[in-house]
Amino acid sequence: MTKTFETHSADETTELGRQLSSDLKPGTIVLLRGDLGAGKTMLVKGIAEGFHAALAEDVTSPTFTLIHEYRGPEVTLFHIDLYRVDTQRELDTLALDDLMDTNTVLLIEWGEKFSRFVKERDVEIAIEHLGGDDRRFSLTSRA
Repeated sequence: MTKTFETHSADETTELGRQLSSDLKPGTIVLLRGDLGAGKTMLVKGIAEGFHAALAEDVTSPTFTLIHEYRGPEVTLFHIDLYRVDTQRELDTLALDDLMDTNTVLLIEWGEKFSRFVKERDVEIAIEHLGGDDRRFSLTSRA
């Protein structure tokens, strides 16, 4: 099943994330696809707020730290950025399997670099930059 959305500002992208959080169930792996600057972290800001795990202004890109954790009352979000991870060995050192649980949601940027996540993902959100502040989001979930 695929749903498509468009946003026209960073605030609209964050709001879309808030709305999409209700579609994401604990135990879910979400692949976030999009070029650098596409709006992946802006979307995660809204998802984190939707789960009451963090305020939007407290959510930052995990490009250098690789994993950020946001604890909500019912769900823990792990925002993971694999942009700088190039090998299976590097991936293994992150111990992502240890983060997968019935009360977690893994939001993985650049996960398509590893076939495992393409196969294991429950939801994929592809972000297309349409120019200016306009973005198209295609959410595909296993039905």
